[in-house]
Amino acid sequence: MLKHKAFQTLAIAISLLIPSFALPRPTIAAQRIYVSYSAFERSISVDALEIYATKGIINDDLAAYANYTEPQVMERLRRVLITRVNLDPVAVSQFFYTPQGEDLLQRLGQIIQTESRQTGVYALRSALVLAAADKEGLTLLNVLRYFPSNSIRVDLNRSLQLADEVETIVNRTNTAIASIANQSETEANSEVIDFSQLPDLRSSGRFSWNKQTLTLNDTRRDRTYVADFYIPVTSSPASVVVISHGLASDRTTLAYLATHLASYGFAVAVPEHPGSNTERLQNLLIGRASTADEPSEFINRPYDVTYLLDRLQALDAEDPTYQLNLDQVGVIGQSFGGYTALALAGAPINFPLLQKDCENRVNAWNISLLLQCRALALPVTQYNLRDPRIKAAIAINPLSNSIFGQESLSKINIPLMIVSSSDDTVAPALSEQIIPFSWLTTNNKYLVLLEGGTHFSALSEPDPSTNPLNLPIPIYGAHPALIKRYMRALSVAFNQTYVANNAQYLPYLSANYTKAIAQSVSPVRLVQTLPADLRSLLDAELPK
Repeated sequence: MLKHKAFQTLAIAISLLIPSFALPRPTIAAQRIYVSYSAFERSISVDALEIYATKGIINDDLAAYANYTEPQVMERLRRVLITRVNLDPVAVSQFFYTPQGEDLLQRLGQIIQTESRQTGVYALRSALVLAAADKEGLTLLNVLRYFPSNSIRVDLNRSLQLADEVETIVNRTNTAIASIANQSETEANSEVIDFSQLPDLRSSGRFSWNKQTLTLNDTRRDRTYVADFYIPVTSSPASVVVISHGLASDRTTLAYLATHLASYGFAVAVPEHPGSNTERLQNLLIGRASTADEPSEFINRPYDVTYLLDRLQALDAEDPTYQLNLDQVGVIGQSFGGYTALALAGAPINFPLLQKDCENRVNAWNISLLLQCRALALPVTQYNLRDPRIKAAIAINPLSNSIFGQESLSKINIPLMIVSSSDDTVAPALSEQIIPFSWLTTNNKYLVLLEGGTHFSALSEPDPSTNPLNLPIPIYGAHPALIKRYMRALSVAFNQTYVANNAQYLPYLSANYTKAIAQSVSPVRLVQTLPADLRSLLDAELPK
């Protein structure tokens, strides 16, 4: 049983390296991998793994493990060993010198150690960069070959502890998702509405629209940025919605929502946040920036929206062709933009909680916590980020647990929709959306659950010619087009109800409606309160 668990954990620990990202071979390179558990130790040669990965042959060294492992696990290991990740070595090097990259290396270095049992942080960084520069590219097999030590040691005790933590999170998340799905189904069956007789909000509305690109220069912050502005052709003042993109993203990734809302009569402004956008990531990868974001972005992003609204008010007063209702503004944000939306809605940064949660971030498996902890570099003061013109907010896959916590989120008193994806590995559903939803005290609150959705499913896939990440298609989930249709419909229903004050759209904000439009391959659920049977789970502390 120990052999079986050792090999399984070895495969898992090694595979963790993959998503983290014609030279001569190093003089010193790993020859064997040792897996230690208390007084026991087992080893396997890197040659045996290479022979299996490249030729499919299981030699005597590997057979001792393969005999205790299911064939599908062995086949998965083979794929993991030779899967190539196309990343430039300079980009890999730059990333692993950022605070987030170093945090990730620290976590892996607790498990993967050098021959002398020292933390493998620097050895891992060197191996990853050199493997990326090799003509065969960044594969796990290459990382092993470039590891600058005669052997690699994997701490099975620590691996199993982390595996238990991950299993705890996964099991609790699955329990919460199943409970929410059951409650949504029960609510939908209690009162059936025939939505086939009502307008289909997934389809475009009746308004045409024009697009402008505004250049904004906030001299007080010495910050210049642009915003796309979608203006519907209408004779009456248009309600305004602002959309905030996520980290390393840009104003195009949610443009489909902007055009859809504009077709329903909303004036939609989409600013580009210059300190945390795609261009910032490009500068990081070519060495012109040291991080993908600056801590000041936690302040500048909400201020970008406030200054944009100020500018729109000035344009509305100066130019009679602008007809805007800036007394009722909605905001939509995804990921870091979800944080932005919550801050504008009235949640202040909770520095004491953030300090507490970030003290143990080396052991963090919630990737979004690495970004949230960046805010600790800010001067600790009471930042006033709320904008009173914001009357309703949608936060899609937001990071919120530690940066805000219960004390701050309970201060939001406007209608709020939180959108969560079941397969989000960046801002996990349970810790970053479901538990924070339980802390809300505002009267009109909605939790939308996208089953089968990932952190990126609600985004348009970027143009590979302009986006340096070139993310693989599977990262967007199995059915991103379907999820975007859900988001089109729900964003119209929410903003019509609470920004444009059209009560006729309220029936769409129900479990009945999400059941009516849901498809079984990737259902969408909606609840306004969490099931009572989740209380103990929500109160239990999750591994950070």
